[in-house]
This record gives sequence, structure tokens and C-alpha cells, in this order.
Amino acid sequence: MSKAFHDKKPIFLQIRDRIADQIVNGQLQEHDQIPSTNQLVHFYKVNHITVSKGITLLVDDGILYKKRGVGMFVEEGAKETLMKQRKEAFAEEYLLPMMQEAEKLQLSEEEINRLMKDLKGRDNR
Repeated sequence: MSKAFHDKKPIFLQIRDRIADQIVNGQLQEHDQIPSTNQLVHFYKVNHITVSKGITLLVDDGILYKKRGVGMFVEEGAKETLMKQRKEAFAEEYLLPMMQEAEKLQLSEEEINRLMKDLKGRDNR
């Protein structure tokens, strides 16, 4: 897990995303305990409130749950919830603008598919 943050997004959102990434890629499973807020504060060298804001977002989204006096844990179905959210965001952030530009360029569906296959093949080299 990288400690470095970038300037493109607030740190609390980056912390939220890093925990979510660990759930999506299977590093954290349902009912696994996540590191404590204090552990994350020390690891990332950031303010306690910053870490808490990121974790609170995950709780509010039903990704994490709290066991009073014990810690935070991954909610059942969290991976599926995150995957659904990310697929919807992917469609809005990437596919919609791509389709709008393709329409301006009068690209057919076949041409778009061919371009995607060409790009995918280029990545595999």
C-alpha cells in the first residue's frame, strides 16, 4: 500500500478509495477488520479527522460496519456494492463522453469495437 497522495482529490477520498480497492481486489474480505483509525493515521501521517472522514463515507455507503469497542469491519456484500458503484461511475465518466465524441465523429458501432480491439491488442504486447 502506497503512502503517497496526489493533488487531484482530497486525501480523505483517497483513503476511502484505497480501502475500497483492497475490498475490490480481495485483500479485505467480508467481516475482515480494517486497520484502526490510529493505525491509518500513523501509516499515512495525516490528521485523525481526515482518516475518519474517509472511513465514515464507507460506513455511510454500507461498505464498512462498526463493532463498538472492537473496530471497523467489511460489510457483507461490500465487494458487490463497490463493483456496482464503480461500473456505474465508469459508464458516466468514461463511456458516456466516449459515446458522445464517437457520435460527433460519426463512428459506427463496428468502428468503435474495432478500435477497442486494436487498443486492447496493443496493451497485450
